[in-house]
Amino acid sequence: MVATKTKPRTTYPRLQQLFNTEVAAKTMKEFGLENPHQLPRLMKIVVNAGIGKFLENQKLKPEIRDSVISTFTTITGQKPIMVLAKKSVANFKVREGAPSAFVVTLRRDRMWHFLDRLINLATPRIKDFRGVKDRAFDKAGNYSLGLTEQAVWPEINMANVTFSHGMHITLCFENSNPKMSRFVLTELGMPFVKPEEKKK
Repeated sequence: MVATKTKPRTTYPRLQQLFNTEVAAKTMKEFGLENPHQLPRLMKIVVNAGIGKFLENQKLKPEIRDSVISTFTTITGQKPIMVLAKKSVANFKVREGAPSAFVVTLRRDRMWHFLDRLINLATPRIKDFRGVKDRAFDKAGNYSLGLTEQAVWPEINMANVTFSHGMHITLCFENSNPKMSRFVLTELGMPFVKPEEKKK
């Protein structure tokens, strides 16, 4: 059996290509990095929606489940998995084993395409939008933001939606810190709130 050679890849998602051709060099210069392996890299994006508060008698209504699954599948291209509560929490009226959230983990091309649409299509559609918070970074440089409803995604037709819900989005970096991640995201086009808007 003769082994066949795979052709080298020539096309990449738009933001990934921008990172490879421009942002990587700017980041190395800005932070004095000597080796490309020191660069901060976006490894995955996690999208989740908590649904525990919508439970009735520890059961999730079919219309809520179907709406969240449909939304996540449409905006990410992947079907979400349902996460069950690992322990009971009396204050939240959640029992162990009850539905807790829906989660999608995006990597590689789907991750870059999702980020592109988040930056250029979804966030500008937020009502009275003046920029996303620039302090929602953890020590490892991972960035989190929340959307209050799925209507900001142009792919979602709200006329066909039976249940409105928000979502939490986490951008997970490797070899990074808050300053590096913020610099990379800014260069990729993330619309962080401007200093003059903070003063107001």
